[in-house]
Amino acid sequence: MNKISFHIFTMQRGFTFVEILAAMLFMAIIIPVVIHGMTIANRAGIAAERKRLAAEMADRKLTEILLEESWRDGDQEGTFEETDENGGSYSLYRWSLETNAWEEDAMRLVTTHVFYKVQDREYSVSLSALAPEEETSTE
Repeated sequence: MNKISFHIFTMQRGFTFVEILAAMLFMAIIIPVVIHGMTIANRAGIAAERKRLAAEMADRKLTEILLEESWRDGDQEGTFEETDENGGSYSLYRWSLETNAWEEDAMRLVTTHVFYKVQDREYSVSLSALAPEEETSTE
């Protein structure tokens, strides 16, 4: 009986030094790759959110410019002074307006560009609309 219990204890053993080194090497390769992937995913998420917000801001600015007919004053640029519902500032965004002749009819192509940065790289969103060349009367 004594020999059987001794045999059971000798079959149980821990990890060898080579197995521990292999596991550590595996972790040293995998962890940086996973962290890099998470960084890229985070950057893409931030860029997508800022692009969505920039598109909303471009739409509002273009609508405002068309309604006030301030596009007739020529090319313009500026920054957004508003704050969002959470109290955050839109100062990261700037806008520009350009008008070009529309070759088909007596119209002007009015384009609003909104610029924003993600990790020191600048991106932009542009929206365009056609506006009548002649001034509209509000009678």
